[in-house]
Amino acid sequence: MSETMKAVIVREHGGIDKLLIEDAPKPEIRADEVLINVQAAGINHLDLWIRKGVPGHKFPLPMILGTDIAGTVAAKGELVDNVEIGDRVAVMPGFAKPTSEEAMSGNIHLARDYGIFGETRNGGCAEFMDAPNVNLLPMPDWMSFTDAAACPLVFLTAYTMLQKAGLKPGETVLMHAAGSGVTSAGIQIAKLLGATVITTAGSDEKLEKAKALGADYTINYKTQDFVEETKKIAGRSGVEVIFDHVGPDTFAGNMKAIKWGGRIVMCGSTTGGEVPLNLRAVFFKRVSIIGSTMGPKADQLTVWKLLAQKKLKPVVDRVFPVGEVGKAHEYVETRQAFGKVVLDLAKW
Repeated sequence: MSETMKAVIVREHGGIDKLLIEDAPKPEIRADEVLINVQAAGINHLDLWIRKGVPGHKFPLPMILGTDIAGTVAAKGELVDNVEIGDRVAVMPGFAKPTSEEAMSGNIHLARDYGIFGETRNGGCAEFMDAPNVNLLPMPDWMSFTDAAACPLVFLTAYTMLQKAGLKPGETVLMHAAGSGVTSAGIQIAKLLGATVITTAGSDEKLEKAKALGADYTINYKTQDFVEETKKIAGRSGVEVIFDHVGPDTFAGNMKAIKWGGRIVMCGSTTGGEVPLNLRAVFFKRVSIIGSTMGPKADQLTVWKLLAQKKLKPVVDRVFPVGEVGKAHEYVETRQAFGKVVLDLAKW
């Protein structure tokens, strides 16, 4: 009879009541995997979508939630040679067969079988998690489990977005939703790349926190027109790059605020999936509209090194005990957070 563990499981889509803390089989690891005693799990909007459901998309339920994970190595397979039992590690959130053409060429995130923990395979919002050894990130001694669990997905996403947009030193980038995990990471990365950062948020409190992260200019989109304010700051021609995951609420304005020859990079669309698009505006202005989801492991390793060197820093808004996972989801949904919300899994 297999051992069991506590886990946060979604068996069917719906409200907070669909977040179940139940017994689940303790994972059995393969030769190239490790068993992680999970200490912290970051919450992403992905967790909310899996719990609530997304029209037109089918998630494989039941699913143990948890994409951003940190803990200690409790056991390892006989082929694992990059960590030892007891090591503190975080987990790269994406995976695919290592022998696919995309994986071998360094673009694992483009593989057709690419998946994410907690979405296509059980995640780590549990006492234990199994993960391939190639997905492990060694934690520096100074980093807490909470900080580590706040980083992998959002820093990878933001870094890859700015790389795909080709952000250069001296350029100006407009970054929407400063309080989000992705944008709070992106602000730091853009400054490290030598850009001027304009960012938007819906409260002055969030904008002050964005300035503390390095934002040069801030716009309260609830009391100001972000297009007008952007052009006051950057000039009537607009900005070279726009960093967005809002979608319909910002897209029309983005097309006005982008410079001729500029690049709009998007990793999400939280306000809907469809926008009116004037194709003449796209080609007359020579605008590039770039889609980005996750990123290659090379980008993950790069940002992890920068975090370890303290050139970038985790942004944690609030930590909830795992028993209050429902309250944590509600808090994320209210959009009060600045940065990441993390679950403490040390005690069940």
